[in-house]
Amino acid sequence: MFAQIASQSNPASIDNAKGLTTGIQVYFEALNAKGGVNGNKLKLEVHDDGLQAKNMVELTGKLIDNPAIVGLVGFLNTAGMTMLAKENAFGKGAIALIAPMQGDKNVVEADNVFPLRSGYADEIDALLKEAKTWGKDTVSIVNMNIAFGPILAELAQKRATDLGLKVVSRSVVDFSPDAQAASVSAAVKSVVAAHPKAILVLAAGMPAFEFIKAVRAVPEGLGQIYGLSVLRHSDLIAITGVNKARGIVLSQATPYPFTSTKPVITEYQAAMKAHDPKAALSFSSLEGFLGAKIAAEAVRRAGANPSRERVLGALKTMQEYNLGGISVNYSAQARKGWGGVDLTIISATGNLQK
Repeated sequence: MFAQIASQSNPASIDNAKGLTTGIQVYFEALNAKGGVNGNKLKLEVHDDGLQAKNMVELTGKLIDNPAIVGLVGFLNTAGMTMLAKENAFGKGAIALIAPMQGDKNVVEADNVFPLRSGYADEIDALLKEAKTWGKDTVSIVNMNIAFGPILAELAQKRATDLGLKVVSRSVVDFSPDAQAASVSAAVKSVVAAHPKAILVLAAGMPAFEFIKAVRAVPEGLGQIYGLSVLRHSDLIAITGVNKARGIVLSQATPYPFTSTKPVITEYQAAMKAHDPKAALSFSSLEGFLGAKIAAEAVRRAGANPSRERVLGALKTMQEYNLGGISVNYSAQARKGWGGVDLTIISATGNLQK
């Protein structure tokens, strides 16, 4: 039994949470249909924390206290995982957290966390290199004022300088609804005055959507916008409209799921068709699928009688594991996820194209 905490009731997380759960369950079902792992069937226990940090911490404590749970997989809640990492909950609980939907190094480098997705730093690097390739040598950075925003803004400033790009303005959009409108207006004015060739948006949710909607409404905001994988394109289109979202480049911390360019993508698409044909292919369901595959490999290496301790030990000594065209590498020295970044662009029809 593995356990997941990801809110399918909170509007801000429901799509990603459902995708993660679908991907995990599809992989487990496909594997169980073939006899499971060493005679064991794999199951998933799903919990909803309402996207509240305190709830995630409390639920995780209960899961750690349950000896039937051999590992954790596919957690979703930045604030909750940040608190758990600070408390060293996974280290103290001697339990593995596999493939959380998280790119913050403070979380993914915490004890007993085994990442799959690339980090935010990898995404920023890929976006800025793309900007340089296309001659976008002046950049405005816009970040939200919480979570990863401030740290990534500093990282983007340094990396842009290293690449020979000039940061011509920096703005902050406020996550608080009361201050959001004023901060968005100020950020747009700053960008307009700076005349950048590229705008790097290091934000998610409503602050990002409202900024993009507002900046696209002025002639100076019609240039190239780059955003992180956390900037959900479907929500962006719903709020800004296709015309304003069209052409925005988004980095993706997991592989592109819609084209069979790698063996594991072919495997994923076939499993989805066989075990959940009504579910749409998505980055989040692929992420869950890959996380489940890592979990299953740990169970296989744990032997005929897998326990929490043996699963954790198998992960710590896994070394390089090829999932089918992409690899992770876990050892005593480092725990590295995929490390790649796919760049996508929002098309005229609102789809993500590679």
